[in-house]
Amino acid sequence: MAIKTIIKRTIPKEKESELLPLLLELRSNALSQPGYISAETLRNIDNPEEFLVIGLWQSVDFWNAWKASKKRMEIQERIDTLLRLEDEISTYYYS
Repeated sequence: MAIKTIIKRTIPKEKESELLPLLLELRSNALSQPGYISAETLRNIDNPEEFLVIGLWQSVDFWNAWKASKKRMEIQERIDTLLRLEDEISTYYYS
C-alpha cells in the first residue's frame, strides 16, 4: 500500500543556502531506492524557516529501508547540524 511521508524541518534563514544542496542530495539518492515514487519540497509562506518534504513511497517497508540506510543517515546528520528544531517525521497511509 502506498504511503506518504511528511518531514517538517525548521532551518534558520542564514543556514538555508547550506540546506538546499543537502535536500537535493537526499532526493537524488532517493531516486535510485526501491519503492520511491516522488517527493516535493514546500516552504511555509508565513514562516519561511519551515520546510516540508512530502514523499510518496510504494510501501512503508520501502520507506523504512531508505530511512535506515547508511547514505540517508549520513546526509541527515549533516542536515541535523543546521536545524533550529529536530525534524518531525510522520508517515501516512491512504484511506
